[in-house]
Amino acid sequence: MQKQRTTRLAASLGCALLGALLASPAAHAHAIAGDRVFPATMAVDDPGVGDEADFQFGHQRVPGDAGDQSINSFDVEYDKLITPRLAFSVDGSYVMQNNPTARGFDNFGVGLKYLLYVNDAHEFMTSVGVDADLGGTGSRAIGDSYSTISPTVYAGKGMGDLPDSLAWLRPVAITGELGPSLTTGSGQPNAFNYAFTFQYSLPYLQQHVHDLGLPQPFSNLIPLVEVPLSRSQGQTTGTVNPGFIWINRYGQLGIEAQIPVNRASGSHVGILVQAHIFFDDVAPNSIGKPLFQ
Repeated sequence: MQKQRTTRLAASLGCALLGALLASPAAHAHAIAGDRVFPATMAVDDPGVGDEADFQFGHQRVPGDAGDQSINSFDVEYDKLITPRLAFSVDGSYVMQNNPTARGFDNFGVGLKYLLYVNDAHEFMTSVGVDADLGGTGSRAIGDSYSTISPTVYAGKGMGDLPDSLAWLRPVAITGELGPSLTTGSGQPNAFNYAFTFQYSLPYLQQHVHDLGLPQPFSNLIPLVEVPLSRSQGQTTGTVNPGFIWINRYGQLGIEAQIPVNRASGSHVGILVQAHIFFDDVAPNSIGKPLFQ
């Protein structure tokens, strides 16, 4: 019954935002390099900075101390531009699990991200950042007592500079991130996280390669695959996440599967559902405006 309620709540959130987004014009989001718009992907952070809010519902079945356990999570993140190149973020998750049964807030997180370089001609963008999950800020049933600090490098490359003979590959983009995850707890293992996405932008195809006359919602779809991975104590875990994002100027909606790469990563296919708002486009002169220009 609890799983049904959380699924209905996630669906209601998506439907409410869908109504507001469908009437909006084509995509002009914040993470732009030349003609390329890098969407705010669900499991791998995009290479840009922006003033935005992200809402996600996730469901996975993963190995636990007492056997497999189902985990439902509601994640919220708010990013605020300090300057046009520097963003501060806060995030939190409410988690419900069974075997053993527990629910509550996970540790809250904060972060900084700086846009290092943009090359419009080659649709390239790179950023650096650091995130910290603050130990002891979540519930005892869910959160850890120690903190985790994760310095990360982000990059994205669009293929819009390919020659005319490869024009149908110009909508392709690849993004990635990598960096260590360092714990403050005595005896707690560190990890090295790395991830990438492969995207094919139908808006880019329509606007910059060849207009196929695709109707909505297909003309604003970005099919993609995300691969978030982590290595710790000699073991690699992660998922392969095929899905798609529907994007426009003011936000996006997304859904993708989470396919475990091995038994240590999970026993069943999970799901991620996303609703994302670009405040820097919705309200560029008020809430979406950088604190310092």
